[in-house]
Amino acid sequence: MARPGGMVLSTLFLMLFHVFVHAGQNQKKTYIIYMDKSNIPADFDDHTLWYDSSLKSVSKGANMLYTYNNVIHGYSTQLTADEAKSLEQQPGILSVHEEVRYELHTTRSPTFLGLEGRESKSFFLQAETRSEVIIGVLDTGVWPESKSFDDTGLGPVPMSWKGECQIGKNFKASSCNRKLIGARFFSQGYEAAFGAIDETTESKSPRDDDGHGTHTATTAAGSVVTGASLFGYAAGTARGMASHARVAAYKVCWAGGCFSSDILAGMDQAVIDGVNVLSLSLGGTISDYYRDIVAIGGFSAASQGIFVSCSAGNGGPGSGSLSNAAPWITTVGAGTMDREFPAYISLGNGKKFSGVSLYSGKALPSSVMPLVYAGNASQASNGNLCTSGSLIPEKVDGKIVVCDRGMNARAQKGLVVKDAGGIGMILANTDSYGDELVADAHLIPTAAVGQTAGDLIKRYIASDSNPTTTIAFGGTKLGVQPSPVVAAFSSRGPNPITPEILKPDLIAPGVNILAGWTGKVGPTGLPEDTRNVGFNIISGTSMSCPHVSGLAALLKAAHPEWSPAAIRSALMTTGYSTYKNGKMIEDVATGMSSTPFDHGAGHVNPAAALNPGLVYDLTVDDYINFLCALDYSPSMIKVIAKRDISCENNKEYRVADLNYPSFAIPLETAWGEHANSSAPTVTRYTRTLTNVGNPATYKASVSSEMQEVKIQVEPQTLTFSRKKEKKTYTVTFTASSKPSGTTSFARLEWSDGQHVVASPIAFSWT
Repeated sequence: MARPGGMVLSTLFLMLFHVFVHAGQNQKKTYIIYMDKSNIPADFDDHTLWYDSSLKSVSKGANMLYTYNNVIHGYSTQLTADEAKSLEQQPGILSVHEEVRYELHTTRSPTFLGLEGRESKSFFLQAETRSEVIIGVLDTGVWPESKSFDDTGLGPVPMSWKGECQIGKNFKASSCNRKLIGARFFSQGYEAAFGAIDETTESKSPRDDDGHGTHTATTAAGSVVTGASLFGYAAGTARGMASHARVAAYKVCWAGGCFSSDILAGMDQAVIDGVNVLSLSLGGTISDYYRDIVAIGGFSAASQGIFVSCSAGNGGPGSGSLSNAAPWITTVGAGTMDREFPAYISLGNGKKFSGVSLYSGKALPSSVMPLVYAGNASQASNGNLCTSGSLIPEKVDGKIVVCDRGMNARAQKGLVVKDAGGIGMILANTDSYGDELVADAHLIPTAAVGQTAGDLIKRYIASDSNPTTTIAFGGTKLGVQPSPVVAAFSSRGPNPITPEILKPDLIAPGVNILAGWTGKVGPTGLPEDTRNVGFNIISGTSMSCPHVSGLAALLKAAHPEWSPAAIRSALMTTGYSTYKNGKMIEDVATGMSSTPFDHGAGHVNPAAALNPGLVYDLTVDDYINFLCALDYSPSMIKVIAKRDISCENNKEYRVADLNYPSFAIPLETAWGEHANSSAPTVTRYTRTLTNVGNPATYKASVSSEMQEVKIQVEPQTLTFSRKKEKKTYTVTFTASSKPSGTTSFARLEWSDGQHVVASPIAFSWT
């Protein structure tokens, strides 16, 4: 029999539970309210007054954080959950979405991409033409004193520019110039979540306290800077992809993250200001397009002729790990370049290994030093990771420590080793990272090694009673092959929202990229790092995204009449997925060939993109038809398109018919219901090509590794007699039997002998 006290405790628990639930329901959070602007009541002649009235009807003391007039119609505010539900029931409200926090996805590039030398001259127009293009970068702000924002040689600010240089802490109107033509900050969503910004530690201005925003902006459009390097590493001339383009910085990311209400406000303002390209190296949890503010804002921008480039994310190598998957956004994965920063490890048993490092301080003694594995020098369960306070000083003092990668920052592990008396570190990848090597400007002598080498080093430590090692640093090495390879961290397909749309779209350099940096923090970003650098080397799809943003700006300057879809098509259909020897681009995560789910259409090839021959173009109506094919309701579509759309009941809408430059065929969707049938199953995809070159006849060819599916293209030839002429073709996929594997790939090419217009084909079976 239970004691009476148990009943009392249970009753008390229930009472407390209800108190906490009630408190949770009354806790205010930020919400974005999507309004049906066309249904403004007759009593109001101003939309803002209507918005405020609707808000006050459910929360008398509430104020709007932002009003949005371009990328969406609506506002953001703080509400309780009950108030949000009540507001959503009101006439004129399309939807109410709780704010989402987004995260950042965090020299040699122009040469590696073929943008230097005599063969690249055709890519560049007169500087005056190129300098009319404006790239808007939504990130952590900008460090205006960076040499990469030097405006020498640039003409007046483009007449189309409507933006401004917003004044704030340590940021004056004079911080902008003819290169950095605009800078703004958006903090109201962040402050609503975290409270007022502490201006002793964070700049309430466009100034970049983090470094990420300066790095991405200068990667996209940094001016030419000679003598650039990080402590002598990657020494040479630094320049952005579109070095004559103008930069507009929109600070939407802060120490606590990037909040959707601030991102939306930044995108809204960028459209008003007149940018030509939007670059967003950030992402959140994948969600349906009508709930994804980057997708919603990107749709509005693309519909107004603005090219939108987003990072795919750093969630690789897991399948279906990417974000920013909307088809009107260009989604960029990351690859390596042919440059690395070697570090050499020699063990006491004579075995030698190569790693990477950007360490620049005092070298270790040339004599062998004692070596210990952190897992054997800690009492903590995760001591192998060298987390703060986990190491036993008596066991690491005067030794080089092997730390496993993961949990805490890579450079932070070195400080943990130093604090415990260690003199150096070998940073070893685990199976989560494979043999991918990412270099860091470590604060103690450090070499980072892949999983294979790390496992062998730890095995040596376990087998030797007195393990020793040396670490030496090799500077900068060029001409590394094979290159590029797909970075292990680069997020992968299939597209988790729309499997029929292949993502990522392509890959670009994103590993060990040198670009401009903030003067606020050192190259590691750690509080203990007081080193001041003008350039830094970091990695991520955050770095590959602005490469494509800059290349898009160059294409926009060369072809101002091209739509965002045409620019993306040119970059995709001219990308390469094989090396010069014919072998497929490698995936560093597996050591095997990569696939279109890893590299999309391939690695960017800018010089070829200038003259692609044909493009797959898309209009706003095409995207509307795509949304109809997803069975979105009229209100869902209106959230994205900002106008009334009625999908026709008697019309067949198919995602497969979106005029995309690649093909993705989820077999469980196309043929799942016929999987056990002996009769062949047929599905057709239709595409339309637009001629942007000279008159020519193109012939189709297909290469496929899949025996169970026959691929037929009709017609086999397309003849174009003039520019802007359009021709339509159909690809028929006939499945004779259930595929033996889970994925398979093919490639369709149209060629006139001069151009090759290539499209990857990806089959998946879950």
